[in-house]
Amino acid sequence: MHFDLPDLRLFIHVAEAGSMTAGAKRASLSTAAASTRIKSLEGQLGSRLFYRASQGVELTPAGEKLLQHARSIMRQVEYVKADFSEYRDGESGHIRIFANTTAVTDFMPEVLASFLGERPGITIDLQERLTNDIFRGVLDGATDLGVTSGKIEIKGVEILPFSVDRLVAVVGSNHPLAGSKPVDFKDTIGFPYLGLHDGSTLTQFLKKEVAKLGEQLSLRMQVYGFEQTCRMIEAGVGMAILPESSALRYQKNMKLDIVLLKDAWATRERAVIVREYASLPEACKALIQSIRDYHNY
Repeated sequence: MHFDLPDLRLFIHVAEAGSMTAGAKRASLSTAAASTRIKSLEGQLGSRLFYRASQGVELTPAGEKLLQHARSIMRQVEYVKADFSEYRDGESGHIRIFANTTAVTDFMPEVLASFLGERPGITIDLQERLTNDIFRGVLDGATDLGVTSGKIEIKGVEILPFSVDRLVAVVGSNHPLAGSKPVDFKDTIGFPYLGLHDGSTLTQFLKKEVAKLGEQLSLRMQVYGFEQTCRMIEAGVGMAILPESSALRYQKNMKLDIVLLKDAWATRERAVIVREYASLPEACKALIQSIRDYHNY
């Protein structure tokens, strides 16, 4: 069995594009040449990698398995390049991060601004993803780091905690709950709610918790970002469930009231997850340390 890195890179391109033609274009090959290489790869592996269809191609189970290995191999190649480029021209490299909504909109902008300011040779690809997508991305090698919160019930990853935060109810100063003692989440559902977009981790999480109570979360308005949410709360449009760290930040300049939740799930550990910490490039390790330093962990 013999196949080289260009073969694996081509395979990844075709798999991600869902098209032999588009994958070939990404690899700067003709469709015929790409098809020949893929057939050769299938022959060497003794397994069909794609189902051909009129709309493109889809991975077979064997193809899914190879995609996982191919991404891992290419990621390791990038790690080698990054490590040796650091010897050659100082700190450099590329880091991909899959993170939940809280991380993307709350603390990662400040962390990355400081981190990149000190390391001009590093580039970052920060993508907001749902929790399951973060887990899958780390396991499949599609991302270097995952940043998430709450229970992490998957095997095959290393969990690096960096802080503990809790979800709280945020209301306007004239809201009926303003000044309340801690409340149960179920007792807030009857009030008009504000929320983030449907693709946010927090919105998906809250909808699941509401479903467990046999209710539906009716969002009066959906916005992008915690600051916009807090401004709407201050204006009396509705209330929201937000991370306490974010609520405290905006409370300094807005008329907001924070009400604690009694629910056990409201307290969440936040963590970076990686496939294998020891094999990470130094740039990734430095970023993890920056996240921990930001939270004084």
